[in-house]
Amino acid sequence: MKWQYSSLPDMLRQSAKKYKDRVAISYKKNGQIVDITYEKFYELTLMVARGLKKLGVKKGDKVAILSETRPMWSLADFGIMNLGAWVIPIYHTNTPEQVSYILNHSQAKIVIVSDRSQYFKILQIRDEVPSVEIVVAHDRFLPDKKLPVLTFYQLTEMSVPLEEKERQEIEKSIDDIDIEDTFTIIYTSGTTGVPKGVELCHRNIISNIYYINKKAEGLVDENDVFLSFLPYSHILGRADSHYLPIAHGSKIAYAESIEKIADNILDFKPTIIVTVPRLLEKIYSRIFDAVHNASDFKKNLFHKAIQTGQEYIETVYVKKEKPSASLSFKYKLFDNLVFSKLREKLGLTNFKTFVSGGAPLNQDINKFFWSIGLPVLEGYGLTETSPVLCVNTFDKLKFGSVGTLLEETKLKIAEDGELLFKGPQVMKGYYKDEEKTKEAFDEEGYFRTGDIGKQDEDGFIFITDRKKELIVTAGGKNIAPAPIENLLKNTKYISNAFVYGDKKPYLVAVLTMNIERVLEYAKEHNLKYFDVSDLAKNEKIIELFKKEVEKVNKQLARYETIKKFVIVPQDFSIEGGELTPTLKLKRRVIYKKYADKIECLYNEDGSCYTCSQ
Repeated sequence: MKWQYSSLPDMLRQSAKKYKDRVAISYKKNGQIVDITYEKFYELTLMVARGLKKLGVKKGDKVAILSETRPMWSLADFGIMNLGAWVIPIYHTNTPEQVSYILNHSQAKIVIVSDRSQYFKILQIRDEVPSVEIVVAHDRFLPDKKLPVLTFYQLTEMSVPLEEKERQEIEKSIDDIDIEDTFTIIYTSGTTGVPKGVELCHRNIISNIYYINKKAEGLVDENDVFLSFLPYSHILGRADSHYLPIAHGSKIAYAESIEKIADNILDFKPTIIVTVPRLLEKIYSRIFDAVHNASDFKKNLFHKAIQTGQEYIETVYVKKEKPSASLSFKYKLFDNLVFSKLREKLGLTNFKTFVSGGAPLNQDINKFFWSIGLPVLEGYGLTETSPVLCVNTFDKLKFGSVGTLLEETKLKIAEDGELLFKGPQVMKGYYKDEEKTKEAFDEEGYFRTGDIGKQDEDGFIFITDRKKELIVTAGGKNIAPAPIENLLKNTKYISNAFVYGDKKPYLVAVLTMNIERVLEYAKEHNLKYFDVSDLAKNEKIIELFKKEVEKVNKQLARYETIKKFVIVPQDFSIEGGELTPTLKLKRRVIYKKYADKIECLYNEDGSCYTCSQ
């Protein structure tokens, strides 16, 4: 078989034999790093399967996982799949109402949760989810009588070795899985509307893993360390920082939390990090914050190094030219003096690459990371495409693009610019929704992405915006908001931005503050305030933001410029409901939350914050 594996559990089984003594997963517990080998990891997944089998789980049953990304997630995932059952991932940030919808739609029998807080979500909706028979929890706590709980330790019976007969029965279940069998339903978090259940089969992921590494010419191997922090409820984190490393015998190091990523990079020294642009933006911002507070000598040295680095990257990767001896010497010198020390401070001394997806990455930030010796390979895909459709590689790279197509993947561009794809990674369909499945494909079987883009003469694909998110102004201009938002949030004092203007005469924006920078400015200028909400209304801060917006406006066509804006004190967040778990803007939620402020920006009395352009 071309793809080597008959299913994802078969993939783990083969890796457990081939890499048995190598570390499969690594995590921190009580301040100490714990390592589990491939052989042991596989054994533990068989124990999970044994426990689920005793609870009556069989092929085709649905078992949900409601948890943060952690080692238990991986064990539960493969334990469920070992029986041919379907994994129903649920974001740990979902509300009880959202959890109820997914459990009812999927008819999950068992829910595996991480802790007490996730258990109580199920308890709140107990009467609404009759299909749920039992909850399995990783952490110990006292449950309510209304909803029984089994601990993960009890489920696996970890202290009881697998009998040979049990092993044979479970491995027989693995053998009975067909590559076309469904293994998961992923409910799209979405920026609008009710989530759809994306039904993926083993072939979708296995083909994607195979063609990604083939395209990258063996980039991933058994010596790699992946830092895993993206939610496994989303296909990007699950496929590319979970299944991909397992296929190649790499180590998966689990970050303790998003807040501790910087520390965990130092702990685990990763070689590959699969990420979304927001993390790169935050690292970029922190680097420049540190430079801002450095001595004048170090500041000047850093900026000269960056200038040389960008010139080198422009020559080699944009112009595709051989750098002059002088430029090569200067770049090597600055790499020794500045960039190598920066990489060491970040804990990325043996680093290969970031792999970025989920949203567009600002081109200047991308070039910056390449300049300092931390390359970023940007790709593109969706939950429905398992996820990768195209990706940049070290040999085929264009900044601003999402790379070229994977092998066996075909592209078609509709008259309105929508990108449509066909390939082995494309989903089976939307679970229990024939109508939406039919709408998702054209008459030739190409999947409609809903994204607008183009392909250049070299085969590189460029995404310009979401079809449904295009703003059509009252003047009839079609405007993509994402590029404008990216420019705004990459200024010094703006943390996040939402651009609005559909059927309106001009564009406006809701802006959030980069609190650290704004507080620093307030201190330098002796501004008086009680809390951050006072700063959002302070005239000097408003003037400061006007200047930032005007800088962005100079880079835009006149009809794309931001005419008015409002500053809100709280940053957009997952918890606040403004962001999806993959940090995309929930446009309808943001508009609804700030509708009064947004509509005020269209008043003619000049009462709102107006830009000069």
